[in-house]
Amino acid sequence: QVQLVESGGGLVQPGGSLRLSCAASGSIFSITAMGWYRQAPGKERELVARITSGGSTNYADSVKGRFTISRDNAKNTVYLQMNSLKPEDTAVYYCNADIRPTAIMRDYRYWGQGTQVTVSS
Repeated sequence: QVQLVESGGGLVQPGGSLRLSCAASGSIFSITAMGWYRQAPGKERELVARITSGGSTNYADSVKGRFTISRDNAKNTVYLQMNSLKPEDTAVYYCNADIRPTAIMRDYRYWGQGTQVTVSS
């Protein structure tokens, strides 16, 4: 079993910062990639940022230059540093991880429970 535990969400004023973290635990042979998605009310889920095992990153255009994704392989943890937050960033943020539970299994995509980020004055 694999679990993803998120933390760091909350209420922040426009221009402020938050740092989200997500730790994977359980049966983990390897992690192919980890990332963050978000879903705002009335909108579809969208990719915010992703980081692969090789360290390459991908960001949504709307967050480039403001958000930074990073990882700590020793802790199986991914972080999302969010700066210069805007009201449009308000959403539930979901951690995801593509994980091989064992050497003889394929990758599976796992999801965290979501953490609310609200940007409002």
